[in-house]
Amino acid sequence: MFDIGFWELVVIGVVGLLVLGPERLPVAIRTVSRWFKTVRDTATAVKTELAQELRMEELHRDLKKAEQLEMKNLSPELQESIDQLKDAAASVTRPYEKTGAGNADVHGADTDTPPSNKPQDKS
Repeated sequence: MFDIGFWELVVIGVVGLLVLGPERLPVAIRTVSRWFKTVRDTATAVKTELAQELRMEELHRDLKKAEQLEMKNLSPELQESIDQLKDAAASVTRPYEKTGAGNADVHGADTDTPPSNKPQDKS
């Protein structure tokens, strides 16, 4: 990444040891490594988000093209994009449907009898 060789790392380590001392050098190394990790994670997140946005833009462009063709005589690529959009739309609504049903079960709304606080007989 930075194209640093072995001897350059040795020089940086010796200078760090002389400037910071043996007590503070490990803390400084951990701090710098956390910064690098944070920067790397941020760059990865931005790259992933950008790729998703570009993919969504491509799907929208394909959908507009399909609308112009009035959904007839579509190329396989356009049909695949439309199918992906339909799947994405269905997956967005499914979690809300499950959440609503799940909450009703937890609170006892879907059952005929209310939940009882009596201990059950183990025989």
